[in-house]
Amino acid sequence: SPVSTLLLSSLLPTPRRIIGGREVKPHSRPYMAYLEIKNGSKPSYCGGFLIRPDAVLSAAHCVDKKGVTVTLGAHNVNSRERSQQKIRAGKWVIHPQYFLKGFKNDIVLLKLKPRARINKHVQFISIPRRNEHVREGDLCTVSGWGWTSVTGNKTNMMREVKLKVQEEKICQQLFRNYQRQSMICVGDKYSKKATYKGDSGGPLVCNKKAHGIVSHAREHNLFPEAFTRISHFEPWIRKQLKRFSLQDIPGYPSSD
Repeated sequence: SPVSTLLLSSLLPTPRRIIGGREVKPHSRPYMAYLEIKNGSKPSYCGGFLIRPDAVLSAAHCVDKKGVTVTLGAHNVNSRERSQQKIRAGKWVIHPQYFLKGFKNDIVLLKLKPRARINKHVQFISIPRRNEHVREGDLCTVSGWGWTSVTGNKTNMMREVKLKVQEEKICQQLFRNYQRQSMICVGDKYSKKATYKGDSGGPLVCNKKAHGIVSHAREHNLFPEAFTRISHFEPWIRKQLKRFSLQDIPGYPSSD
């Protein structure tokens, strides 16, 4: 069955979707967010996840100064489900050291205005503290609405794939810009499972916490993938959330 991978361009690392996964029970991942990014006449799509009623985490390469609409409470993103909440991201903060080349510091925090209404279909997920780490061999899950095959079958239903945390040195050998402290190496070639285009920005969930963000892989080698390591950015995230609370984010792009 299909799985999502995230890819960006033909030779460089690319953004991701789900390949080799399965459809999840509707609304069983109430923290998931579906991002529609306005980019001229043709929108692009990414995943994200709610970490507070007014805040969604995603990958910086998804957003990059374009208008963003966040849909929460969705299972079938092509249907107007009564559970869905569509909210425009009023503001967002891309990590100041983000570089598209190598996907360094590939993290963005979006501010929701109005705040999400928390109910059985829309809930937030915890993130790890700075000193909490996943270990090689840990089994985690990734959900998304990305492509389910490299030929470009996009899914409307949320799917999920189980992926294993790998040895850091595997990604260090494969990715020139791999950074151990801020990335997690996930997925192996034997399992034939991955994220793919459209899955970028979704969470790597291990032990009920979002430990990673779907970031990038290589176009013709889907396994392993490099995820953004959330624990490394936890102090930065907390600082931005405080600023959100103060309604004080001067100088950052707005989607208005």
